[in-house]
Amino acid sequence: MKALQRAGFYKSHQTGSHIQLRHPQKTALRITIPFRRSDLAPKTLKTIIKQADLSLEEFIKLLK
Repeated sequence: MKALQRAGFYKSHQTGSHIQLRHPQKTALRITIPFRRSDLAPKTLKTIIKQADLSLEEFIKLLK
């Protein structure tokens, strides 16, 4: 979630164990991520990166 916040996303709201993120400039982007203490499945992470309109390289840079 921190990497997405560095990309400009903010927490819109939370329902149960899922958080919705939005981007102030890209209003059409809405990302729903599961809020868990454990690791995400690789396919789930790949889907979140795709929904955020980021490349894998951009996402990795945001993690550093």
